[in-house]
Amino acid sequence: MGQANWSHVTALPGEPGSVWRARHFVLFHLVEHRLPHLVDDVQLVASELAANAVRHARTPFKVILEKADNSVLLSVQDGSPTRPAHLATDDLDTAGRGVSIVDLVSHDWGVTDGPGEGKSVWASFAAR
Repeated sequence: MGQANWSHVTALPGEPGSVWRARHFVLFHLVEHRLPHLVDDVQLVASELAANAVRHARTPFKVILEKADNSVLLSVQDGSPTRPAHLATDDLDTAGRGVSIVDLVSHDWGVTDGPGEGKSVWASFAAR
């Protein structure tokens, strides 16, 4: 018998401390729903998406974590219409790797326009 579907949302200010709060939000709910094997990957992606919201959107943002069927979906909604981009980076670069990390760690990811003038960046993970 599969695990029930669920959804959790938190609203965070566009400030650096919110990245830690996003990570904690993910940890708490994945453990609550007995999915500890997803914690590392989903926290890493949550960190990248939250950091992008803080650094680039500079708006409050929402973190949404939900499970449907055999997938966990993480979304970060911010108030900026600017989409994240893959950047060419050198081996020693300390920034610009966020989208590459999201692409590598998640099953799939993308960007959806809205709500309003903002966007939602999402990543999915297999919930085996």
